Amino acid sequence: MKYFMATLSMLFMGTIAAQNIKGKLVDETGSPLEDAGIFNKTSGQHSHTDGTGQFVLDRTSVKDTIYFSRLGYATQTRVVNQADLQNPLTIVLEESSISLDQVVLVSKVDALSRIVDVDVKTNPVKSSQEILRKVPGLIIGQHAGGGKAEQIFLRGFDVDHGTDVAINVGGMPVNMVSHAHGQGYADLHFVIPETIENVNFGKGPYYADQGNFNTAGYVNLKLRKSLDKSMLSTEAGQFGTRRFMGMLNVLDNQNSNAYLASELYLTDGPFESPQNFNRINILGRYRYALPGDQELLLTASHFTSKWDASGQIPQRAVDQGLIGRFGAIDDTEGGQTSRTNFVLNHSKNLGAGKSLNTMAFVSHYDFELYSNFTFFLEDPVNGDQIKQFEDRLMAGAKTVFQNNSASLGDMGFKYNAGIGFRYDNVDDNQLSHTLNRQELLERLAYGDIDEVNSYAFAGAEFKSGQFTFEPAVRLDYFRFDYIDKMSELYDSRSEEKVAFSPKFNTIYSPTENTQIFLKTGIGFHSNDTRVVVANEGEEILPAAYGVDLGTIIKPVNKLVLNATLWTLFLDQEFVYVGDAGIVEPSGKTRRMGLEVGARYQPLDWLYLYSDANYTQVRSTEAADGQDYIPLAPDFTMAGGVTLGGSQGFSGGLSCRYIDDRPANEDNSIVAEGYFVADVTLNYSVNNWTFGLIVENLFDTEWNETQFATESRLFNEPNSFEEIHFTPGTPFYLRGKVTVTF
Repeated sequence: MKYFMATLSMLFMGTIAAQNIKGKLVDETGSPLEDAGIFNKTSGQHSHTDGTGQFVLDRTSVKDTIYFSRLGYATQTRVVNQADLQNPLTIVLEESSISLDQVVLVSKVDALSRIVDVDVKTNPVKSSQEILRKVPGLIIGQHAGGGKAEQIFLRGFDVDHGTDVAINVGGMPVNMVSHAHGQGYADLHFVIPETIENVNFGKGPYYADQGNFNTAGYVNLKLRKSLDKSMLSTEAGQFGTRRFMGMLNVLDNQNSNAYLASELYLTDGPFESPQNFNRINILGRYRYALPGDQELLLTASHFTSKWDASGQIPQRAVDQGLIGRFGAIDDTEGGQTSRTNFVLNHSKNLGAGKSLNTMAFVSHYDFELYSNFTFFLEDPVNGDQIKQFEDRLMAGAKTVFQNNSASLGDMGFKYNAGIGFRYDNVDDNQLSHTLNRQELLERLAYGDIDEVNSYAFAGAEFKSGQFTFEPAVRLDYFRFDYIDKMSELYDSRSEEKVAFSPKFNTIYSPTENTQIFLKTGIGFHSNDTRVVVANEGEEILPAAYGVDLGTIIKPVNKLVLNATLWTLFLDQEFVYVGDAGIVEPSGKTRRMGLEVGARYQPLDWLYLYSDANYTQVRSTEAADGQDYIPLAPDFTMAGGVTLGGSQGFSGGLSCRYIDDRPANEDNSIVAEGYFVADVTLNYSVNNWTFGLIVENLFDTEWNETQFATESRLFNEPNSFEEIHFTPGTPFYLRGKVTVTF
């Protein structure tokens, strides 16, 4: 015990004795700048400003050279003098155009995310569907009328709707555990694109603050805390598309500000049976800040959506001329969903580089989806339409303590620790056989779910010379409760499980323009509660074991290159298939891949980017030739070019490519790849912007989502297994007018 107390004493004494420089960063109006980077070129130490613009940079000496940088502001350099170590600094950054010059490759595991932030700032997302495409190597596809969450592909995973990617908005989880349609279901349509500040992400299971579903990676969307200007926008285009969006400043004074944002989106889509899609989003955000002390953010949002869908169609029906590519076998598919969120974020500056950050949320969600994947395979009279429904209440909280100015002997030292919980109460989670979205023919599954996940994590950062070591550990506890309402008796079953997830990352930064990293860690995704209780706790939290070896270099100020070799092993890809109400294990799997990327800005008004990803993925328990993972992509590529500035003409071209991939375990059925390009053209004058958006510029005939499905059409004597697909959008033109004030 005395050795433990002595160690604690050394830590706190080191914290007190550490020499540091502190202060705040503000813009030209005096407003604090959050998440600005402070980098000591001499020692390699780094820090970031908090929500009130405050920072502490430890292990700083006289004559050290310090960089102060933030995207959208000119980088400032300062040589430290004795007075800087004694008195807090106030650094004013001048606004400038977004540039790769403003990126410093500090020794952080999320360095690539900060670089890709330039992509977001130079070419903002135009729709909620496009948000996730900002993550290099992430591909999405829609296959149910626009209102259903997108199918996600990343690192050789067909993630379905989120099983292996943890997604958050402002710290609030988006993934739905034990969802009626699929485990980890993540619907981002409640996010208004213009409210996004940046897209933070990480690949692999290497982040202690990320828990469930963080196997292939995580994505965290950060919302704007305030608006520079109010904005109104209207959009109209082909297929009956109309969009109206507004963001209004409603309060702006010295310590507080607030804004409201809303969106109405309507479209019929290119399908022969109109989608009749409509979506309404409303968001309000209030911020109260005391510089150098604390910050409070209150966010309230509501989203509702309804739609009809043509669903996935069999290739043979198109080949035989029974329907066109945009036709339907069952056009009574569709659904409705809504989500209401209340989120509180609070950060407290405890002084001397210490802070306490708390997030709490409450969310009410409902979901109703009608689908027909097999047509008349099971019921040759009424058809195979299914209904999936749930009514959910989520609540959770997380608190993280951070110390950025500790020291341990001659070694720089930072640490953090956090605790939190999430509770999901899901009523009437059901799978039913229906007819024409009206008649209930048979209940296939029906029950109530209660799921609790409490967790704790801790991590540290040790810096010695040009090396940074980041050990971390996470502990998760789960309790699963299910009441089967189809049982004649009260059938309630429960299971519990604990997951232990260690991580260790190493970064070597010989210069501010070079980073070499080795990441290792264990993550997991939970299984559906119905799977857990049905299998008496077997394979509740299958683990994922990952290793990344890579580099990011900036050979010149206007060029950034990255490359990563990685591998990931999963104990079990074992999920609940909501469409069929069955358990479908696929055993242990292995993935290995190579990722490369480049960003180049030869001129202030010209920005180019590209990412390519190759993955080999196999089941390790199946025989050769039978070990393919259905729909797992082996090669994807995306890139684009952005031109222009804030006034006059500007625009951009973006493209994405996905290779052919196996649709079943023996690769006898192949999902066809595609290449699609989109373009935007804008003209800005004063506070007005007039724009054109073209999706699928070359009118490519492509399949957005594809599945190997066994189905039978009406009056067919036999069933067939083949590709069933949702056609991708054809040439799609929209016009847009935006005014700021």
